[in-house]
Amino acid sequence: MPKLQFAKHKSTIRRILNYIGVYKWLVLLSVILAAVTVALTLYAPILVGEGVDLILGPGNVDFQGLLAVLKKIAVVVALTALTQWLMNHMNNQITYHVVQDIRVKAFQHIQELPLKYLDSHPYGDIISRLIADIDQFSEGLLMGFTQLFTGVLTIIGTLGFMLAVNPVITAVVVLVTPLSLFVAAFIARKTFSMFQLQSQTRGELTTLVDEMIGNEKVVQAFGYEKEAQARFEEINERLRGYSLRAIFFSSITNPATRFVNSMVYASVGAAGAFAAIRGFLSVGQLSIFLSYANQYTKPFNEISGVVTELQNALACAARVFALMDEPPFEPEDEDAVELKQADGSVALENVSFSYQPEVPLIEDLNLDVKPGQRIALVGPTGCGKTTIINLLMRFYDVQKGAIRVSGTDIRHMTRESLRESYGMVLQETWLKSGTIRENIAYGRPDASEEEIIQAAKDAHAHSFIRRMPQGYDTVLSEDGGNLSQGQRQLLCIARVMLCNPAMLILDEATSSIDTRTEIRIQKAFAAMMEGRTSFIVAHRLSTIQEADVILVMKDGHIIEQGTHESLLARHGFYAELYNSQFEG
Repeated sequence: MPKLQFAKHKSTIRRILNYIGVYKWLVLLSVILAAVTVALTLYAPILVGEGVDLILGPGNVDFQGLLAVLKKIAVVVALTALTQWLMNHMNNQITYHVVQDIRVKAFQHIQELPLKYLDSHPYGDIISRLIADIDQFSEGLLMGFTQLFTGVLTIIGTLGFMLAVNPVITAVVVLVTPLSLFVAAFIARKTFSMFQLQSQTRGELTTLVDEMIGNEKVVQAFGYEKEAQARFEEINERLRGYSLRAIFFSSITNPATRFVNSMVYASVGAAGAFAAIRGFLSVGQLSIFLSYANQYTKPFNEISGVVTELQNALACAARVFALMDEPPFEPEDEDAVELKQADGSVALENVSFSYQPEVPLIEDLNLDVKPGQRIALVGPTGCGKTTIINLLMRFYDVQKGAIRVSGTDIRHMTRESLRESYGMVLQETWLKSGTIRENIAYGRPDASEEEIIQAAKDAHAHSFIRRMPQGYDTVLSEDGGNLSQGQRQLLCIARVMLCNPAMLILDEATSSIDTRTEIRIQKAFAAMMEGRTSFIVAHRLSTIQEADVILVMKDGHIIEQGTHESLLARHGFYAELYNSQFEG
């Protein structure tokens, strides 16, 4: 590999070596097995040469000596096969343990990334780094272990054996060999940039496919198929171009180095023939040299191929490490307290926040929520309702001011204890692949069967669950694809009811439910909200008429607040919103 590429990716290589270093004893064992394999492989031509010298001519063959040589060759071949199998087994162990460690650490890091990163990066690209790039890296790493060690040791060992037999012919071999290195270096420089572009474009293509398949109904409903096809073909065409160029340069490595190797073999054959004619070499020794010439040049083929694969592996590893280097969310204070018994009081003091510094959103917001109050947030799209929910849950941290729960700044308490104090039902449902029972008990895996059923009854989900093929043991597909949107929402509501949290956040929680069931759910929510602080985000204003306080938001500010009746009496912005929903 060229020095330039090593220098450019020194940190990536160092990190890979750190992961490999955990398994240094397996690496040491692999190196020992590689050395034994190479030694036995190089010893076999010597035995073959001895056998050739025992065949002096017609009717003049030392059969007894030849039989002994053949026995030795059989033992050497058997031992070589065994050590090579053990070496490959060790290399597989090292490679897949390293890949497993990187993938686990990368996934753990994703759990710690702030929502700001996940919201600003395509999911498909993140998935591509975690799956495809790590797979590509593992292939390059495995090839490196399998062929690099044995290749280098074979070159060193062969040179040693050839020097012992005839230094002059060895010099001929060494003088011609650098051509292979120059060819490999040239190709490596060309392939790295192509493999890097190939990896990036593959992530772009994964992102598009993930987006289109995940929103297939929207694509078909709006007739976006042709545009989606055109986008796919454009990215796929770029991927084809980069892949072809990368594969072209990598594919000429082998023939180019084989040409150089053939020159080495021809040089050894010519020089050895003249030496044998003049009596400096026996015919058996010439056969040894020709065999060694093949064995000496073969690793250059393999190493040049390994260099190409390592270029691809380095490009992929760099993308994975770039993901792992993204800063996680702000660490919790060392003296962060646990919120064990939230009393339900929430205060926003001079809170300011924006997703982008140049686009202000919430500015100098103040709010004082008493324990047990039901707070409704209403307003036009983009006014900051969901942003307040994100700040309350500490998915994002405020940039100015403070949010206090039970009198304590939420930045001075653990995120886990804060979020355990909230029960959250969003407009967008999320269900995992598993049984209905497992989905309801997601927040309380230790819940009893009776508690799960009761939560389902409270959410009015029990009746449709009983009609399912296996009831509560019915296995749901990814994201509950075999349920209707309303049924998925009911299961999410049941999940919150089972957790029985101190505070509630309902963000359009009944938007996908029919009117009759919604009335029942509202009654269940009313019972659950009794004595609990609740934040309700709603566009259908008919669902929040019973709220203790309605906060009317516009452009990140609270412009009106009060009860439903008092706000209607003002004939202000809230009255306009409410009347607009019931016109005609």
